[in-house]
Amino acid sequence: MVQLKSDNPSFVLHGIDNVKYEDRPVPEISEDQVLIEIAKTGICGSDVHYLKHARIGSFVLEQPMCLGHESSGTVVKLGPKAGKSGLKVGSRVALEPGVSCRVCLHCKGGMYELCPDMSFAATPPIIYGTLARYYVLPADLCHPLADTVSFEDGAMMEPLAVGVHSVHTLGKCQSDQNVIVFGAGPVGLLCMAVAKALGARRIIAVDIQQERLDFATSYVATDSFLPPARAADEEPTAYTNRIAELIFSTLNIPARGKGSIDLAIEASGAPTCIQIGMHVLKPAGTYVQVGMGHNLTLPVPFFDVITKELKVVGSFRYGPGDYPLAISLVERGLIDLKPLVTQRYEFKDALEAFETTRAGKDPQGKPVIKCIINPPP
Repeated sequence: MVQLKSDNPSFVLHGIDNVKYEDRPVPEISEDQVLIEIAKTGICGSDVHYLKHARIGSFVLEQPMCLGHESSGTVVKLGPKAGKSGLKVGSRVALEPGVSCRVCLHCKGGMYELCPDMSFAATPPIIYGTLARYYVLPADLCHPLADTVSFEDGAMMEPLAVGVHSVHTLGKCQSDQNVIVFGAGPVGLLCMAVAKALGARRIIAVDIQQERLDFATSYVATDSFLPPARAADEEPTAYTNRIAELIFSTLNIPARGKGSIDLAIEASGAPTCIQIGMHVLKPAGTYVQVGMGHNLTLPVPFFDVITKELKVVGSFRYGPGDYPLAISLVERGLIDLKPLVTQRYEFKDALEAFETTRAGKDPQGKPVIKCIINPPP
């Protein structure tokens, strides 16, 4: 029998750069819900964006909201119908933090990530997040972790599921394919890790920071490419064409046929990378856009899309099967998440974790990939 604590310390956003620690009520559960005691929480770029802007696109903070959505924890209480899930008190789980309506056409059609009534942790108008002692979810969104998978790994399953959705579910990555990934931040690195786990022959990392590329090649990438700067008088289209040709020549990649690029994953949101990605793909190749930039209304090289019959698809969060596959890849040792956790913080230092994530380096100068926050004491 687990003894529940009576308090629920929470890290709550009230406005731009305005966060407070509050003791919120311990959530009540019903039906198929479970109460999870949070063990570890990772900081995502979207968390930092809410802290600094109190909005992302049309999701605008209108009332105090607990932050955090990348978490793992332990089931401490089950609703009356939650037992059918196989969970029990004491089950270690990774939290899938988006609850769909389950009845719309998208949910019924197996694409619940597109549900118009999705309730997602720490995303307005939802006021609940996982940077707290307790969080409530339906039992089927609590994915069991093997004893060999740590709570830190469990907290990383959320961004890893994003990578699985992009590379496996939508990109249809197969063994022996060649994959190029633009952006060597957390999501880009996880996309590379998924590609390697699925048997990709070459995994090419592209970024504008050599330090990130060095890490990517030490982690999973087989090749890296640092684009040279655009000349002052160089037209954007000429620049992206030049970079594509440099990728081909520098890395000895043909434009078509054996050894050409099968799959492009754009994880930076940079307009130039979007264009380069479509330039370097082989005919009938697949392009997946997962990165969200500040301006995604931009020129697209539709000549490439048309004449090469490219498959171009957007990737949003994750859907059915993505979490189980992510967990399986880690459990079987095909993906190692431990090198990606670069900083760890106590709950009382959560704001420092956010500021470090935003800065990209900690006070000691160590680059940030993923900050993990411990639970309330």
